[in-house]
Formats: sequence, structure tokens, C-alpha cells
Amino acid sequence: KGPGDDLYIPGTAVVLSETLKLIGSLALITAQEKSLSGLLKRLQSDIIDQPITTLKIMVPAGLYTLQNTLQYMAATYLDAATFQVTYQLKVLTTALFSVILLGKRLSFAQWLSLVLLTGGVALIQMPDKAAVTTSTPAERLLGFIMIITACFSSGFAGVYFEKVLKGETAGVWVLNVQLAGFGIIIALTSLLFSHYERIKDQGFFAGYNNEVYIAICLQAFGGLIVAVVVKYADNILKGFATSISIILSAIISFMYFDFVITNRFGIGAFFVIASTVIYSKFRPAQQTKTLPVTSKTEGNVVAIVRT
Repeated sequence: KGPGDDLYIPGTAVVLSETLKLIGSLALITAQEKSLSGLLKRLQSDIIDQPITTLKIMVPAGLYTLQNTLQYMAATYLDAATFQVTYQLKVLTTALFSVILLGKRLSFAQWLSLVLLTGGVALIQMPDKAAVTTSTPAERLLGFIMIITACFSSGFAGVYFEKVLKGETAGVWVLNVQLAGFGIIIALTSLLFSHYERIKDQGFFAGYNNEVYIAICLQAFGGLIVAVVVKYADNILKGFATSISIILSAIISFMYFDFVITNRFGIGAFFVIASTVIYSKFRPAQQTKTLPVTSKTEGNVVAIVRT
């Protein structure tokens, strides 16, 4: 909430976040091509001349926009503890869609490690004090449904984008331009359709404060980093990396700021580290193909031939 306790419109934050990602991706492509003309040629060859790939990106773009909007809206209806704990279910939905869409095989121990990771991150991010919420039971239920939907949207969109990213040669930043561009169009259309009158009366930035701007910048920067991680690793490993980064951030905050490490944080950190070890150690057994064996006789020698 901004000055006067006016709540900002969540859709405006999504539009700004996607805009920052678009600008960042264009800047990185320009740096790669070393000129503005090189940027334009790259966009021509990899986006305009590749309509099928561009259409593929519409799917995760729409889902990411939906996910971001649901996150911002759910945060207004749920207390911080419920929001943080429930949103960690995206770890499991991501694994589920990795199995369905990518054919990824996970051992039973790896599934257990993902459950352990979910619980560990939930413990780490759970606030020390229960926040007082003014939401009605109906609003809390709506917020809970929103965050569950965001988890499934996040899992599917992330894995689908990974599939497209690893199957195309356009490059991660070009795909990010497409993703952010579609995201802006979808989010802005939805925003104007549902909040046109309020934006007209109060302005696009109504209800904003420093915390909102920081959250938008972090969301945009995180989106750029995630694209690189997904390109060279996968969405499940991204979840582990994110969890480890939370722990490292807390340790740095403890060393240089006033952050207090509680017993609950310690247990959560142990769960995260243990889950990381289990996931890396207990990989599914490699499937071996048994080849049929035939034999043929050449003189007095029997030759074994695998076919």
C-alpha cells in the first residue's frame, strides 16, 4: 500500500516488471551484436521471420502474466505465512510437469527430497510473528485459490518455456524479448479492461511506494536470471538454487545486519541442504536396453552377432 493506505493495482506492477525485462533483454542483445543495427537484424531474423516460434511463446507469456497477477492479488488477501508456505508448492508442480512434458524420470528418493525442499523453504520464509489480516474468510479462501492456481501456472509455464528454450536456436535473450513483449500486451489489455476508470481517475502509479518499486525491480531481474538458469540447467535445479540463495542471503544478513537466525530457520535450512544432497545422490537407475543375440556359423567358428 502507498500513501493514504491506497492499495496499488497489481496489474500495473506486472506491466512494469515485464517492461523492465524487455528493456534488459534488448540491451543484452545489443551488447551481443555490438550495434543497434545488429539488434534490428537479429529481431528480424529470429522473431519476425520465425512466426511459429513466436506463437509458441504466447503460451508461457500468458501463463506467466496470470501467475504474476495472481501472486500480487493473493498477497493482498493472505497473511505472509500462508502466502509463503503455500507458494512453495510450485516446487512440486514444476517437478510434476517436468515428468509430464519433458519425460524426466525422478526416483522415489528425489520426490521425497522435493517434498523436504518444499517444507524447508516454507519454514525459512515463514514470518516470526503472525500478521494481523483484515481479510474476510471469503477473501482468504479466494487468496488461497489464487496462490494454488499460481503454483500450477508457474510449474507449467516454466517447464513449457524450458522445452521451447532448449529446442530453439534463437537464443535466450531473443526468447525473453518475445516472452516479455507478449506479457506486456496481455497484462496491459487485462489491466485496461478491468481498471480503466481507476487508472483514469487516480493514475497508473496510484498506491505505489518504495517497497512496491523494489519488488518490481527484483521480479524483473529475477526473470532475467531464471531464463539463463533454465537454458543451461532445468526448472527443478532452479528451485534448489533459489532455496540455497535464500539461506546464503540470510547468513549474510546475520553477519552484517540485524537478522536473527531462529531455531525454525535452522531446521528449514537443514531440510533444504539435506534435500539437495538427496536429490543429487539418488538419481533414477539408468535403463539398459537388452539387444537380441543371434548366431551364425562361418566354417568351424560360431560368430555372435548383436542386432
